[in-house]
Amino acid sequence: MSDKIVQSAHFDYTGSKLGMWLFLFTEILLFGGLFLLYAVYRSLYAQDFHNAAQGLSTALGAINTIILLSSSLTMALSIVALRQGRIKYSIVLQTITILFGLAFLVNKYFEWSGHIHEGIYPNSPELLSRSHGEILFYGLYYVMTGLHGIHVVIGMAVIAVVLSFTARGTVSSESFNKLENAGLYWHLVDIIWIYLFPLFYLIT
Repeated sequence: MSDKIVQSAHFDYTGSKLGMWLFLFTEILLFGGLFLLYAVYRSLYAQDFHNAAQGLSTALGAINTIILLSSSLTMALSIVALRQGRIKYSIVLQTITILFGLAFLVNKYFEWSGHIHEGIYPNSPELLSRSHGEILFYGLYYVMTGLHGIHVVIGMAVIAVVLSFTARGTVSSESFNKLENAGLYWHLVDIIWIYLFPLFYLIT
């Protein structure tokens, strides 16, 4: 009987992991298509993309990169702590990860607000007065960073749910697959930003 229980738990863990990887694959396809679209337009309007990118703040982009890389570290450490049975420490690290995500969004809010204040947003008179390549650049910038921001919000929500499970003991050192899957999703969000950062902020 005990062997059946162990096998059932094993298959549940394996199925959970497989399902998560399949979901992440669909996310990669989504952003992969956008990266391909970016590559095509950049090859066609290389100088316009270069000029438009000068309007972005490399410093803000770098700060957000550091924030997300730090959040990946705290997320990974929270999983290690949970597997070691250090529940309180894992809860603290999960909370810090969520706060890092919030800091990223606040930073992005101020960045977007600055562009909007300058009149640079989709279909604005200021943007439409620029070259076609610059219009495409900012269109991709808002779509891709906005979509990424939505994923950050979703990731924070998922981690918050897992955090509540951890506090209640549903997620523990014996049942940690939910936290691992949340970590996989969060790492994907971070990896996507690592690609977005040079594509938009460093091409100058």
